[in-house]
Amino acid sequence: MGRGARGAGPTSRLLPLLLLLRLARGAAGETGADGLDVCATCHEHATCQQREGKSICICNYGFVGNGRTQCIDKNECQFGATVVCGNHTSCHNTPGGFYCICLEGYRATNNNKTFIPNDGTFCTDIDECEVSGLCRHGGRCVNTPGSFECYCMDGYLPRNGSEPFYPTTDATSCTEINCGNPPEMRHAILVENHSSRVGGVARYVCQEGFESPGGKITSVCTEKGTWRESTLTCTEILTKINDVSVFNDTCVRWQMNSERRNSKTVYVISIKGQRLDPIESVHEETVKLTTDSRTPEVCLALYPGTNYTMHISIAPPRHSVPAVIGFQTAEDDILEDDGTFNISIFNETCLKLNRHSRKIGSEHMYQFTVLGQRWYLDNFSHATSFNFTTRERVPVVCLNLYPTTDYTVNVSLLRSPKPHSVQITIATPPTVKQTISNISGFNETCLRWNIIKAVDMEEMYLFHIWGQRWYQKEFVWEMTFNISTSSQDPEVCLELHPGTNYNISLRALSSELPVVVSLTTQITEPPLPEVEFFTVHGGPLPPLRLRKAREKNGPISSYQVLVLPLALQSAFSCDSEGASSFFSNTSDADGYVAAELLAKDVPDDAMEIPIGDRLYYGQYYNAPLKTGKDYCIILRITSEWNKVRRHSCAVWAQVKGKIIFRLRMLFFFLLCSLKFTLMRSVFKIVTGDQNPIHTTLSKKLYS
Repeated sequence: MGRGARGAGPTSRLLPLLLLLRLARGAAGETGADGLDVCATCHEHATCQQREGKSICICNYGFVGNGRTQCIDKNECQFGATVVCGNHTSCHNTPGGFYCICLEGYRATNNNKTFIPNDGTFCTDIDECEVSGLCRHGGRCVNTPGSFECYCMDGYLPRNGSEPFYPTTDATSCTEINCGNPPEMRHAILVENHSSRVGGVARYVCQEGFESPGGKITSVCTEKGTWRESTLTCTEILTKINDVSVFNDTCVRWQMNSERRNSKTVYVISIKGQRLDPIESVHEETVKLTTDSRTPEVCLALYPGTNYTMHISIAPPRHSVPAVIGFQTAEDDILEDDGTFNISIFNETCLKLNRHSRKIGSEHMYQFTVLGQRWYLDNFSHATSFNFTTRERVPVVCLNLYPTTDYTVNVSLLRSPKPHSVQITIATPPTVKQTISNISGFNETCLRWNIIKAVDMEEMYLFHIWGQRWYQKEFVWEMTFNISTSSQDPEVCLELHPGTNYNISLRALSSELPVVVSLTTQITEPPLPEVEFFTVHGGPLPPLRLRKAREKNGPISSYQVLVLPLALQSAFSCDSEGASSFFSNTSDADGYVAAELLAKDVPDDAMEIPIGDRLYYGQYYNAPLKTGKDYCIILRITSEWNKVRRHSCAVWAQVKGKIIFRLRMLFFFLLCSLKFTLMRSVFKIVTGDQNPIHTTLSKKLYS
């Protein structure tokens, strides 16, 4: 007992040592069964963490393993890009993580190249067709999921390839449809020039002796670049000559049953006569008669006392059933010349004089007086006179007459015991020769040409004009008018619509043959945008109400919303092409394009565009307007055709933010001044102190 009380034994002396050792181990870290520090053994891709009072190694995010000897990268992409990243993506694994990229033709909604889908980002289709001219001239862009396709617009066909085509990889381009020469129609003549573009119409008339009972014959240039032939044809007119009769001994009349109205017919009259007279026993002759009468008649220079056989038919190319008649002329016992004669017309301008005398070899003089006028020209007159001497019993005289002219011819027998005169009328037809040459256009809407005619003779010209637009199918414009002039080199300027393809038929009324020329007028400025002007002083800006413009002066291609500093409004030119996007400008001092819409994307009624809604319109970002700045907002309409571009602009709104900003700053300054004055007054009342330190403190509070 006594020894025990004197001091501690060996166990009691070891306790402090054990405690110190325990503390040392605790300071060095947790050890495992092998006596090693657990945290020191963690894998390089692991983290040491405390769990329930123990240290353990846990693999970092993106790795799997025991945390000490193994931490292997977890491939998040192993389940497929669609599962991990969403549609239209590619998944890319990285050590401890991954990232997603949109496939070609798509973009991330966060506008970054890479993304992690946990923030709601996904891939949306890129509308490549927002880029103007992507499919080259005449091409039409069609957006597809992840890509686009090019087709040719109406009026164009693919060349060096087929549709659809891709301009980045294909050599295909769109060329304007040109049908070339229209097809030949059997028994028909192409009478008017034509446009070889889509919708161009070639018109035909039937040849003489043929007709089209079904109506006018036309051929149309189709979208395939070929002519669509008419189902109508020219059929032969078969004319019957009926009821042939003889009157006044040497005159013949008949009837025709053709349905053709108001058209002149050329008849061929063949006569053959025979008598016992030893001087002139045989009489053969062929006479042509041109008339539009349905009961023609002609008086012939026949021999008296002669048996005649007469054949009457219609001259080619028309066909008829010929009529044959036989008769005998009366005997003529009068040997003396009584001065009488009759006249018949043949070959349109030739006269045959038939004297009623059996005397052979006597000489006679005839006086011709010719006067011609044209019904369509007030100042036209053709007058001539001459004498003609002959011994022939049936002389022939051919007159030099102008075409498309009504003539009165008076023939008198001179130096005769019994003077005698005969008057006839001749209506000359239009010439079958082309009288217009060297036709050309100038100043876009004007024409000049040369005319083959007598000097100082007045002529009338008939114009027939057709206008069409490929971009406006409902547009059809037609006009007919005439002008008169005596110039050898006439000129005329036409009132034509802009942005239009025209076919112009020009014919001198003295000729049957027209000439046709094509003109294309350039586009002019589109109509001004229909907008309601606003001035906004710091308040909310109403949305822009965009109305579709009419294609009066050319095809509308796009609409743009321009944001300019208000100070640049007076210097702004609507035709300027310098405005860029918001992000391509280091500052907005020069303005920018906030939105662009293609004409095809604008509805027929109207649409609204909120200014500054942070959306993309075409390739342009609609950025919010900056506070405290003055802006001018302009709507621009662009028309483009045949490599010509025209614009029209209207100021939609003026935003005045500087004055509001200054008023707010002034109000804030006044409010602070009032607050300081009140605080200073309260301080004086409470303390009654004018201590300079307090005054200094008040100034600091004020500042």
